[in-house]
Parts: sequence; structure tokens; C-alpha cells
Amino acid sequence: MLKEFKEFAMKGNVMDMAIGVIIAGAFGLIIKSLVADVLMPIIGAIFGGLDFSNYFVGLSSAVTSPVLAEAQKQGAVLAYGNFITAAVNFIIIAFILFMVVKAINSTKKKEEEAPAEPPAPPAEEVLLTEIRDLLKK
Repeated sequence: MLKEFKEFAMKGNVMDMAIGVIIAGAFGLIIKSLVADVLMPIIGAIFGGLDFSNYFVGLSSAVTSPVLAEAQKQGAVLAYGNFITAAVNFIIIAFILFMVVKAINSTKKKEEEAPAEPPAPPAEEVLLTEIRDLLKK
């Protein structure tokens, strides 16, 4: 059983998938930082400093704080701002991934469209062509 597991774990597909998951996780962190640290501050500045993450509705009369973290300590809240932030992040990430896939596909198409050079003719054929050209002269 251990031998079968070792064979399964060491198959190329499993290792490729594991590497893909690790790279995807690292790429996800890069995109998350791009969205949170670069794009969202710009979007916030364009829309007058909006911070969706602090939008909520208190679900009990005990919730009086205007700050989400304090309001959550006071009682149940519907934090719809976090959902809006997550949705905007998803749209931005999906668009970035779309652009990456589009760029990769366009490079693949260029490689496929480039015609391969025809193979060089055999030496015998080249020699016969030279003889023919000399006889024409």
C-alpha cells in the first residue's frame, strides 16, 4: 500500500498540480496586494475616500457605534461593506487574470501561426539543381 501511494504521489500530474497550486497561491497574494495596496486606495481617492469595509447595519438596538469593529462587539451587524469590498476585489482580480490568460493565449497563437521553415533539400537534389542550371547556360 505504501508503495502504491508513493507511485501515485510521484506521478508527473500530481507533482505538476502541486506546483500549480503553490504558484497560484503566491500569485493570489501578489494580486491581493495589488488590489488592496495599489488599486483600492486609488479607487477610494477617486470616489472621495470611500471605505466600503466600514459600511454596516446594526441588527439590534444595542449597536450604537459608527465603527464596524466596535459595533460587532456590541451586537449583531450586517456588514454589507465587506461584501462590496470583496466583490470589487473579485472583479479586479478576475479582470487581471483575464488579461494574463489573454496575453498567454496571444503568444501561443503567434507561435502556432509562424510557419515552420521547409526542410533543406537533400544534397543530391541540390547537386542535380546546380547541374541543371549549368546545362541551361
